[in-house]
Amino acid sequence: MPLVLAAGLVASVPTQAAHTDLATYLAGLNRKGGNQNMVLTRSPAGSVHEIEISFADAMITGGVESGAGVDLPDGGKAALRSEHKGQGGIPDEDRINRRDKKGRIVAVMPVSPPKDFTAGSILERTSSLLSPVFNDGQRMVFARADIRGKEIQIATAFYKKTPVRKNPGVSPVIADLVTSDKADILATAYARVEPDYARESPFDSILKPKDETGRFIPEIAPEDHAWAATALPPGVFTEKEQKCLAEGVYFEARGEELKGQAAVAQVILNRVRNPAYPDTICGVVYQNQNWRNRCQFSFACDGIPDLILSPWHWKTAKEIAMAVTAGKIWIDEVGSSTHYHATYVKPPWGRTMQRVAKIGKHIFYRTYGGGWS
Repeated sequence: MPLVLAAGLVASVPTQAAHTDLATYLAGLNRKGGNQNMVLTRSPAGSVHEIEISFADAMITGGVESGAGVDLPDGGKAALRSEHKGQGGIPDEDRINRRDKKGRIVAVMPVSPPKDFTAGSILERTSSLLSPVFNDGQRMVFARADIRGKEIQIATAFYKKTPVRKNPGVSPVIADLVTSDKADILATAYARVEPDYARESPFDSILKPKDETGRFIPEIAPEDHAWAATALPPGVFTEKEQKCLAEGVYFEARGEELKGQAAVAQVILNRVRNPAYPDTICGVVYQNQNWRNRCQFSFACDGIPDLILSPWHWKTAKEIAMAVTAGKIWIDEVGSSTHYHATYVKPPWGRTMQRVAKIGKHIFYRTYGGGWS
């Protein structure tokens, strides 16, 4: 009798071990050839997402009622499933619920907007973008800068400057004597300078005053003679005329400094401009060459053969002759002088003229009364 009562009590109040034995019996584990697999699937957060026990015998496990399984000591539950997952037993959606996930889902709490905040309507927001409303606080304004008298200084701060091409086409030997970056348009020895559009707009380079013809006209001082501010005859750029000017520079001043040689060339060209002298360079240099020691330039009538024995000095004389003729070199202190003499002589005509400069071993003079009286 006690044994019967114990058996009935166990049957009426099954324990966890009894459920396990029942599941084992139903699954056929007590029979030879049984097979089982414990399937543990981890969730992305690291906790156990689902626990399943699968059995090879689909005939037996397929008949297990929904909800059957094994309660684990930690409170989890291992469900029984058949060979084909999802067919029979507990559906996948019911095996794990929110309660069993233990807070894996993070709750999103609504955040209230700050106080005194209103989103407004779409029209109000658009209107606010187009017409911003300023508060009563400090505002930023564009103040008018005081640039009176500093306009050029401020403008040049943002003006891209390009390096000036120093003396294009001029020999380095006479580069330091150059006073103008432009040359007479008739001087074929120098390429015409293109407009510098970094400093002059294309319109300004075209719409120049009509009095600019491209010819070189010296900028004379108030005390100079008016005839000096005239262009030279076109013939002075011919090879013959340039040879006569180079001969005058070579034989009269080849031992002088370069500035002294250029001053002699300027005097010769001043006589070409002066109506009282011949209008050609050769006519000026060799004027009265048949008068022994009484011509205008001593080398032309001293009876000494004019031989060019120094190629380097001759090359320099030709370069200076062309540069002075083209207006690349104009010595202000010589100006409209038409006479000069060496420092070691004292000609009587020196007292009748105005002394203007001394360069090297030559003293230069400007005549009174227009230069021809």
